[in-house]
Amino acid sequence: MTAPLPTLTLYVRAGCHLCEQAEAGLRALVYRYVAVDVTGNADLEARYGHDVPVLTLGERVLLKGVLGRGRLSALKVQLLREAGVGRSG
Repeated sequence: MTAPLPTLTLYVRAGCHLCEQAEAGLRALVYRYVAVDVTGNADLEARYGHDVPVLTLGERVLLKGVLGRGRLSALKVQLLREAGVGRSG
């Protein structure tokens, strides 16, 4: 049975190769996420524009910058632990 993972938000910019790599990694690791382009949104550009790609859970920034498979895999383990997966009870 696959453990439930929260839906994350990935802040991106069109034409950003790191953003494209991050999306490919998220898809390969079967993350649920919504991509949001920061272009043209003054608030999002101010908050995340220099750091894209930025992966968040609500207001919590989980990762930013180069989101390789290793970092994404480690995050998945962390999120599963936080969700209580594998705890006996």
